[in-house]
Amino acid sequence: MQETNSIVYEIYSKELSFTKREILFIESKYERVQFEKGTIILKSGKFIKHQYFVFDGCLRTFLISKSGKEHTIQFAIKNWWISDYIGYFSESKAVLNIECIQEATLYKISKDDMEEIYAKIPKTESYIRKKLERSFASFQKRILANLSQSAKERYLNFTQEYPNIEQYVKNYHIASYLGITTESLSRIRKEIAKSGS
Repeated sequence: MQETNSIVYEIYSKELSFTKREILFIESKYERVQFEKGTIILKSGKFIKHQYFVFDGCLRTFLISKSGKEHTIQFAIKNWWISDYIGYFSESKAVLNIECIQEATLYKISKDDMEEIYAKIPKTESYIRKKLERSFASFQKRILANLSQSAKERYLNFTQEYPNIEQYVKNYHIASYLGITTESLSRIRKEIAKSGS
């Protein structure tokens, strides 16, 4: 019998079927954590042991350059995953910082616990691999967009990828994600409002 209200179905999709024993095993490997808005849950230079599934809230990963400028790399909203994957997969120190830009409820899991789930319940590995493949493709598309698209095109892509996120994040977070100034962001929004596109 399946327990469809389990967090397992939030993480692994209702398309997968689990026994009660499998659900209990998976749930035992995740830890529910809550953070207030503004909390930095990971600082660059620290060893990263976990990745996080966003049950509720909004977070971002960002890099601080030598000059002190912030560069937002990723936003994560409900049902997204977030971590410093450079450090996580290589088992080294984090390069990025992770900040809660909205109060957040997360489920964290270590690499070892994730591997144990994969070994005991192989269908989870296939499911997560497919999600990682889509994420990798998305990151490459973003790199190509940054190289070839105008700031306006990048902004329009951002609003499609993160619908309704603008009500939760500050303008300078969006501008740093797009690689533009807040003044340019304001100008682009005015242009779009005038043209109705």
